[in-house]
Amino acid sequence: MTTLCRALGIPARSVTNFASAHDCDGSISIDSFWSESGEPIEELNKDSVWNFHVWNDVWMARPDLPPGYGGWQAIDATPQEASDGVYCCGPASLEAIKRGEVNMPYDTPFVFAEVNADKFNWELNEVNETTIVGVDKRSVGMRISTKLPKGRTGCIEHFCYDTQREDVTRMYKHEEGSNEERIAVLRQIRTQQRKDDVEFELVDKETVPFGNDFEILLKIKNISDEERTISGCISTSSIHYTGVTANTIKTVQFKEEKVRTKSDKVISVKVTFDEYFPQLVEQCHMKMSCMCRVLETKHTYVHQDTFRLLKPDITIKAPATGKIRQLIKAKVSFKNPLPCTLTHCTLTVEGPGLQEPNVLKQSIVASKQTFMTTIEFLPRKAGLKELVVVFNSKELSMVEGYCEITIST
Repeated sequence: MTTLCRALGIPARSVTNFASAHDCDGSISIDSFWSESGEPIEELNKDSVWNFHVWNDVWMARPDLPPGYGGWQAIDATPQEASDGVYCCGPASLEAIKRGEVNMPYDTPFVFAEVNADKFNWELNEVNETTIVGVDKRSVGMRISTKLPKGRTGCIEHFCYDTQREDVTRMYKHEEGSNEERIAVLRQIRTQQRKDDVEFELVDKETVPFGNDFEILLKIKNISDEERTISGCISTSSIHYTGVTANTIKTVQFKEEKVRTKSDKVISVKVTFDEYFPQLVEQCHMKMSCMCRVLETKHTYVHQDTFRLLKPDITIKAPATGKIRQLIKAKVSFKNPLPCTLTHCTLTVEGPGLQEPNVLKQSIVASKQTFMTTIEFLPRKAGLKELVVVFNSKELSMVEGYCEITIST
């Protein structure tokens, strides 16, 4: 879509939104339902939060809108919902999205929800009555990114090693938690007042090394002057990058855990490699969920967090420069992090101007052993070129690495 728009003379850029909400019912919110025992009711959870979603911004005038709403407009070549009976999305003015002007065409409510929806958690009892048990206002629309214009260089950040990334979050929304951002969120909810004298924290994870066991930690702090009794449920599951649950891995119920006055308690759930490995789906995304209740005050805590099993990177040692039609050798390696042998192994090597896509069969790689091989290629075109190497096996797929090589004549 970027290429097509630019070929037509329309300025365009690719945009990636992390923690991208998919609102199915037009409520501009993401609704999750839980049972009284604390387990997610997946068949009712139609709304979801995608690990990421990609669309485009195009620059154009909007004479159909009031002054001030021209400029960058969001369009989506892979729309998630029908718009007036047709699967399309946009153009939606970024200025309208930022201001919460969801009445302006086109599809502004849906794009607004993608970057700024609140997450509502509902408890469903045995007679199908729902009670709001938690609202999360800050977990959707994170680190909205595009590529820096040519000639500009960014910096390496703790969560991203791509110096070409430009953060455009503030073009889509005000700072999370600010008065302006809260005003823009049109849907409000009235929550009943509770005496919250017990604090909870489901410890968030960014990544877990693929192959390692890991723990889910729930921290409980009783700040009241009386002992408190806690019951609840902690679970973990594999999910698709769209946020849809694939397989439940482990569910642990706990009942009437006593927490003494002015004291802390940690509930830990260990998940082993043997438990999660057979349940994984593409890209190795995971979700942990927790719902618990203070029996004395009826205060309920609900939280979910997604994280990714981090695969190793391939190391490529290659010359920084080369010449057309002169042989280049590159050494490729990575360490198998799994407690099992990698079988049916292949290495895909490609790079425009360097190497046509080529799939090379490889030998097995034993547990915790280092895979090493040497590849050779003859560059065909001059300029700055990128060599991309991908290792695949039955047990571990899409282990990637790349390097840049400047080719001269």
